Amino acid sequence: MATGETAERARLVRCVVGPEAAIVPDIEGKLPGRGLWVCARREAVELAVRKGAFARAAKQAVKVSPDLADQIERLLARRCINLVGLCRRAGLAVAGFVKVEERLVAGRVAVLVQAADASPDGKAKLARLARGIERVEILSSAELGLALGRENVVHAALSPGGLTSSFLAEAQRLAGFRSPPEPLSAGNTHLSGKPLTASGPELA
Repeated sequence: MATGETAERARLVRCVVGPEAAIVPDIEGKLPGRGLWVCARREAVELAVRKGAFARAAKQAVKVSPDLADQIERLLARRCINLVGLCRRAGLAVAGFVKVEERLVAGRVAVLVQAADASPDGKAKLARLARGIERVEILSSAELGLALGRENVVHAALSPGGLTSSFLAEAQRLAGFRSPPEPLSAGNTHLSGKPLTASGPELA
Protein backbone atom coordinates (compact mmCIF):
# COMPACT_ATOMS: atom_id res chain seq x y z
CA MET A 1 0.00 0.00 0.00
CA ALA A 2 1.36 3.41 -0.91
CA THR A 3 0.10 5.06 2.28
CA GLY A 4 -0.46 2.17 4.63
CA GLU A 5 -4.21 2.86 4.60
CA THR A 6 -6.86 0.25 3.99
CA ALA A 7 -10.32 0.55 2.44
CA GLU A 8 -13.16 -1.60 1.19
CA ARG A 9 -12.74 -2.56 -2.44
CA ALA A 10 -16.08 -0.92 -3.20
CA ARG A 11 -14.33 2.39 -2.52
CA LEU A 12 -11.30 1.61 -4.66
CA VAL A 13 -10.56 1.63 -8.38
CA ARG A 14 -8.61 -1.22 -9.93
CA CYS A 15 -5.95 -0.62 -12.55
CA VAL A 16 -3.80 -3.13 -14.41
CA VAL A 17 -0.61 -3.03 -16.44
CA GLY A 18 -1.79 -3.17 -20.03
CA PRO A 19 -0.06 -3.37 -23.42
CA GLU A 20 3.30 -1.59 -23.62
CA ALA A 21 3.35 -1.39 -19.78
CA ALA A 22 0.65 1.30 -19.73
CA ILE A 23 -1.55 1.66 -16.65
CA VAL A 24 -5.15 0.94 -17.66
CA PRO A 25 -8.19 1.65 -15.47
CA ASP A 26 -10.30 -1.46 -14.90
CA ILE A 27 -13.57 -0.01 -13.62
CA GLU A 28 -15.48 -3.30 -13.63
CA GLY A 29 -12.56 -5.31 -12.25
CA LYS A 30 -12.55 -7.87 -15.06
CA LEU A 31 -9.27 -7.31 -16.91
CA PRO A 32 -6.57 -9.99 -16.52
CA GLY A 33 -3.47 -9.26 -14.54
CA ARG A 34 -2.49 -8.25 -11.03
CA GLY A 35 -4.71 -5.52 -9.68
CA LEU A 36 -3.25 -2.18 -8.62
CA TRP A 37 -5.85 -0.60 -6.34
CA VAL A 38 -6.16 3.12 -5.74
CA CYS A 39 -8.61 5.00 -3.55
CA ALA A 40 -11.58 6.27 -5.58
CA ARG A 41 -10.76 9.94 -5.11
CA ARG A 42 -9.31 12.38 -7.60
CA GLU A 43 -6.59 13.65 -5.28
CA ALA A 44 -5.53 10.10 -4.43
CA VAL A 45 -5.06 9.16 -8.08
CA GLU A 46 -3.23 12.39 -8.90
CA LEU A 47 -0.91 11.90 -5.92
CA ALA A 48 -0.21 8.31 -6.93
CA VAL A 49 0.70 9.48 -10.44
CA ARG A 50 3.02 12.22 -9.13
CA LYS A 51 4.80 9.95 -6.65
CA GLY A 52 5.28 7.03 -9.04
CA ALA A 53 3.22 4.75 -6.81
CA PHE A 54 1.98 2.63 -9.72
CA ALA A 55 5.51 1.64 -10.73
CA ARG A 56 6.39 0.70 -7.14
CA ALA A 57 3.23 -1.36 -6.76
CA ALA A 58 3.74 -3.10 -10.12
CA LYS A 59 7.46 -3.58 -9.39
CA GLN A 60 8.32 -2.53 -12.92
CA ALA A 61 8.56 0.55 -15.09
CA VAL A 62 5.12 1.62 -16.27
CA LYS A 63 3.60 4.35 -18.38
CA VAL A 64 1.02 6.45 -16.55
CA SER A 65 -1.05 9.07 -18.35
CA PRO A 66 -1.04 12.42 -16.52
CA ASP A 67 -4.81 12.59 -17.01
CA LEU A 68 -5.46 9.17 -15.44
CA ALA A 69 -7.90 10.69 -12.93
CA ASP A 70 -9.91 12.22 -15.79
CA GLN A 71 -9.94 8.87 -17.59
CA ILE A 72 -11.27 7.13 -14.49
CA GLU A 73 -13.92 9.80 -13.99
CA ARG A 74 -15.17 9.45 -17.56
CA LEU A 75 -15.36 5.67 -17.24
CA LEU A 76 -17.21 5.86 -13.92
CA ALA A 77 -19.63 8.43 -15.32
CA ARG A 78 -20.31 6.19 -18.32
CA ARG A 79 -20.87 3.27 -15.95
CA CYS A 80 -23.38 5.30 -13.92
CA ILE A 81 -25.20 6.46 -17.06
CA ASN A 82 -25.41 2.89 -18.34
CA LEU A 83 -26.80 1.63 -15.03
CA VAL A 84 -29.51 4.31 -14.96
CA GLY A 85 -30.38 3.29 -18.51
CA LEU A 86 -30.64 -0.34 -17.42
CA CYS A 87 -32.88 0.73 -14.55
CA ARG A 88 -35.14 2.50 -17.04
CA ARG A 89 -35.39 -0.54 -19.25
CA ALA A 90 -36.13 -2.71 -16.20
CA GLY A 91 -38.97 -0.42 -15.14
CA LEU A 92 -37.10 0.79 -12.05
CA ALA A 93 -36.64 4.41 -13.13
CA VAL A 94 -38.98 7.35 -13.75
CA ALA A 95 -38.12 10.91 -14.75
CA GLY A 96 -39.81 14.26 -14.39
CA PHE A 97 -40.90 16.24 -11.34
CA VAL A 98 -44.49 14.96 -11.17
CA LYS A 99 -43.66 11.27 -11.61
CA VAL A 100 -40.81 11.45 -9.13
CA GLU A 101 -42.99 13.26 -6.60
CA GLU A 102 -45.70 10.61 -6.95
CA ARG A 103 -43.23 7.81 -6.30
CA LEU A 104 -41.74 9.59 -3.31
CA VAL A 105 -45.17 10.09 -1.76
CA ALA A 106 -45.99 6.44 -2.42
CA GLY A 107 -42.76 5.33 -0.73
CA ARG A 108 -41.47 3.55 -3.81
CA VAL A 109 -38.09 5.29 -4.17
CA ALA A 110 -34.72 3.87 -3.15
CA VAL A 111 -32.58 6.61 -4.72
CA LEU A 112 -33.48 10.16 -5.74
CA VAL A 113 -31.27 11.27 -8.63
CA GLN A 114 -31.12 14.99 -9.45
CA ALA A 115 -28.93 16.87 -11.90
CA ALA A 116 -25.86 18.52 -10.42
CA ASP A 117 -26.32 21.56 -12.67
CA ALA A 118 -29.98 22.14 -11.79
CA SER A 119 -31.20 25.08 -9.73
CA PRO A 120 -31.07 24.36 -5.98
CA ASP A 121 -34.55 25.84 -5.59
CA GLY A 122 -35.91 23.46 -8.19
CA LYS A 123 -34.54 20.45 -6.31
CA ALA A 124 -35.45 21.53 -2.80
CA LYS A 125 -39.07 20.35 -2.69
CA LEU A 126 -38.28 16.82 -3.81
CA ALA A 127 -35.28 16.73 -1.48
CA ARG A 128 -37.59 17.47 1.45
CA LEU A 129 -39.78 14.53 0.47
CA ALA A 130 -36.69 12.32 0.22
CA ARG A 131 -35.61 12.48 3.86
CA GLY A 132 -34.08 9.16 4.80
CA ILE A 133 -33.60 8.26 1.13
CA GLU A 134 -30.28 8.15 -0.67
CA ARG A 135 -29.78 11.16 -2.95
CA VAL A 136 -27.35 11.38 -5.85
CA GLU A 137 -26.50 14.70 -7.49
CA ILE A 138 -23.31 14.02 -9.43
CA LEU A 139 -24.61 13.60 -13.00
CA SER A 140 -25.45 16.55 -15.23
CA SER A 141 -28.89 17.03 -16.75
CA ALA A 142 -27.41 16.05 -20.12
CA GLU A 143 -25.92 12.85 -18.67
CA LEU A 144 -29.24 11.96 -17.02
CA GLY A 145 -31.01 12.70 -20.28
CA LEU A 146 -28.65 10.36 -22.12
CA ALA A 147 -29.39 7.63 -19.60
CA LEU A 148 -33.15 8.12 -19.71
CA GLY A 149 -33.63 8.74 -23.43
CA ARG A 150 -34.40 12.46 -23.21
CA GLU A 151 -32.55 15.65 -24.08
CA ASN A 152 -32.14 16.80 -20.47
CA VAL A 153 -33.41 15.38 -17.18
CA VAL A 154 -33.32 17.15 -13.81
CA HIS A 155 -35.28 14.76 -11.58
CA ALA A 156 -35.29 10.95 -11.59
CA ALA A 157 -36.21 8.26 -9.11
CA LEU A 158 -34.98 4.68 -8.88
CA SER A 159 -37.00 1.93 -7.23
CA PRO A 160 -35.36 -0.76 -5.08
CA GLY A 161 -33.51 -3.47 -6.99
CA GLY A 162 -30.11 -4.91 -7.75
CA LEU A 163 -29.44 -2.45 -10.57
CA THR A 164 -30.26 0.46 -8.28
CA SER A 165 -27.85 -0.87 -5.66
CA SER A 166 -25.16 -1.19 -8.32
CA PHE A 167 -25.78 2.37 -9.47
CA LEU A 168 -25.48 3.71 -5.93
CA ALA A 169 -22.16 1.90 -5.44
CA GLU A 170 -20.76 3.35 -8.68
CA ALA A 171 -22.11 6.80 -7.82
CA GLN A 172 -20.18 6.67 -4.55
CA ARG A 173 -16.96 6.06 -6.50
CA LEU A 174 -17.74 8.75 -9.05
CA ALA A 175 -18.40 11.26 -6.27
CA GLY A 176 -14.74 11.02 -5.31
CA PHE A 177 -13.74 12.41 -8.72
CA ARG A 178 -16.18 15.32 -8.75
CA SER A 179 -16.80 17.89 -6.06
CA PRO A 180 -16.15 16.33 -2.64
CA PRO A 181 -19.25 14.50 -1.44
CA GLU A 182 -20.91 15.11 1.90
CA PRO A 183 -20.07 12.53 4.61
CA LEU A 184 -22.23 9.46 4.22
CA SER A 185 -24.67 8.59 6.98
CA ALA A 186 -26.70 5.42 7.29
CA GLY A 187 -30.05 5.69 5.56
CA ASN A 188 -29.42 9.15 4.14
CA THR A 189 -26.62 9.10 1.63
CA HIS A 190 -26.26 12.37 -0.26
CA LEU A 191 -23.76 12.40 -3.09
CA SER A 192 -23.28 15.67 -4.90
CA GLY A 193 -20.78 17.34 -7.16
CA LYS A 194 -20.13 19.16 -10.41
CA PRO A 195 -19.76 16.94 -13.47
CA LEU A 196 -16.21 16.69 -14.86
CA THR A 197 -14.34 18.55 -12.25
CA ALA A 198 -12.24 13.69 -3.21
CA SER A 199 -6.66 11.92 0.13
CA GLY A 200 -3.72 9.73 -0.16
CA PRO A 201 -3.44 6.87 -2.65
CA GLU A 202 -3.94 3.25 -1.76
CA LEU A 203 -2.21 0.78 -4.04
CA ALA A 204 -1.81 -2.93 -3.47
